[in-house]
Amino acid sequence: MNLRLIHIDEPQIVFGHNQETWDPRDGLTLFGPLDELKPYGITCGVVGTAVGIRKFEQWLEEIQSITRNEKSETSRPSFPGFENVFGLKWLPSRLVKRTIDPQVLNVHLFHEDSHYRVFGTVDVFAWEIIDTIKNEDVKCDIWFVIIPDEVYVYCRPKSSLPIGRVSSSRRTSQSSAKEFVNAPSLFKEIEDEVAPYRYDVDFRNQLKAKLLPYTVPTQIVRESTLKPEDYLNNFNRPIRQIGKLKAEVAWNLSTATFYKVGGRPWKLFSVREGVCYVGLAYKVDLKSRESRNACCAAQMFLDSGDGIVFKGAVGPWYNAKKGEFHLKRQPARELLTLAIETYRRQHGRPPLEFFIHARSKFNTEEWEGFSEAVPDETALVGVTIKPVNTLKLYRDGNYPVLRGTAYIQDDRSAYLWTKGFVPRLQTSLSLEVPNPLYVEVSRGTANIKTVMKDILALTKLNYNACIFGDGLPVTLRFADAVGEILTAGPIESPPPLAFRYYI
Repeated sequence: MNLRLIHIDEPQIVFGHNQETWDPRDGLTLFGPLDELKPYGITCGVVGTAVGIRKFEQWLEEIQSITRNEKSETSRPSFPGFENVFGLKWLPSRLVKRTIDPQVLNVHLFHEDSHYRVFGTVDVFAWEIIDTIKNEDVKCDIWFVIIPDEVYVYCRPKSSLPIGRVSSSRRTSQSSAKEFVNAPSLFKEIEDEVAPYRYDVDFRNQLKAKLLPYTVPTQIVRESTLKPEDYLNNFNRPIRQIGKLKAEVAWNLSTATFYKVGGRPWKLFSVREGVCYVGLAYKVDLKSRESRNACCAAQMFLDSGDGIVFKGAVGPWYNAKKGEFHLKRQPARELLTLAIETYRRQHGRPPLEFFIHARSKFNTEEWEGFSEAVPDETALVGVTIKPVNTLKLYRDGNYPVLRGTAYIQDDRSAYLWTKGFVPRLQTSLSLEVPNPLYVEVSRGTANIKTVMKDILALTKLNYNACIFGDGLPVTLRFADAVGEILTAGPIESPPPLAFRYYI
C-alpha cells in the first residue's frame, strides 16, 4: 500500500425518530433523544450542605427554560430547557434532599491526615445516600452530590490544608497504621484506625467505589459549577471563568443525567451489526506491597451504545521498565470469557467481530488467553491506540487539519487526527496544533480504514458530556477513571455493571 493522506467523513449519530446528524446538540434539539423514558419524570436525590442544595435547586429551576451562553456561537445551540430536549420532567419539587451539617463536615474535612480527611468526608456524603437506600421507601434514579469547593481542594491526592485550619489530629502515627494495611488485625480498634489507609486519597474515586455495591448512579458537582458568580477572588472576579458558559454546563450535566437514569441520548449510525468493542483499563494498586500489582478491567461497548464494565484479577501485570501492562494467559481468558458470555446473553449468540483496544501492544501470552475465550465464529482483532506527538501535520490557511484526517503508514498502521477543525463548529477541537492517535492492528486481521472509522465513531459516545467529539474513543477515554475507582478501596469483586455507575 502506498503512503497516503485520506479524510474519514464525520460519523453520524442517531436520535429520536431514527433521525441522524453529526452534532449531539443539533440532534437532541431537533429530534430528541434516542430513548423515551418514564413519563412521570426523574426522581433525583441530592445531598449537600443547605447552601449547596439551594444552589442546585436554583440551577435546576434555571434549566427548565432556555439557557444561553454569553457568546451564542459556542453553545451550538443554546440549551432549550430539560423537558424540551429530553421529553422528560426533572423538577425541583421532586427532589429527595439530604442536608449535611457543615460543622460535622468540617471535623473531617480539616483533619491533618489526608487519609482520614478523605475517608471521613466521603462517609459524610455516602452515608446519607446509603441510609436513604436502606431505610426509605423512595427510590432515586440518580443522586447528585453537591460538594463545597473546599472538598474539591482538600480531598485530592497531594492536597494540603492551609496553616491554622486543622480541626482534628490522628490518634495513632501514620507509619504504625500503615503496618496493618496488608496484615489485618484481630482487634476492631486497630482495624478502625487502619481503614482509611485502605482507600485512595481521592474524594471522587472513593465515593464511587463505596457506592458500587448499591448500584446507584451519582453525579458529583462543585457548588461553584452551579453558581460561579458567587465565588470571587481578591479582585472581586469569579475564581472559575465558567459563568459565560452556562449553556455548556446545562448541556453536559443534563445529558449525563439522562444517560445515568437509564436513557441513551444517541447511538452510532453506521456500526456494523454484531460488532463489539472492548477497551482494557489498568491501574497500579499503590496500596500493594508488590509494585507490579495492578487491577485490570474490560469496558465493553455494543453497537447499541450500551457500556458494561467487568473487573478482572489483580496481579503483577505492570512492567515498570516498559511502562506497559500485560495479563497472564488464564486471567486474560477469564476476563474475555465474561465479556463474551454477557454479549451472548443479551443477543443470543456471540459477536461476529470482537475488537480489543489497548494503549500498548499485546504480548503472545495474553493474546493466547484472549483467543481461547473467543468462539470460532468470532473474528478477534487487537488494536493499539495511543496519542503521539511525533508527527505534526499543518494545513494552509488559518485553521489546523480537519478532524478525521488520517495518514496511512501501511496495511496495519496509521495516524488518525480525532481533534482538529470542525466545519460545523467553525473552530478546532484543539487549542494547539492537534496531535494524532497512532493506530495499529497489532493482532488479528482487519482493514486499517475500517478500524479508523470505528475509532472516530467511538469518539462520539461520551455521554458524560454533550460535545461534538472526543479525542479518544470511549473504549479508552475513561480507562484511567474506571481503573482508579476499582482500586480506590477494598472492593469485593463487583458483578458486571453498567458503565454509567463509573463515570
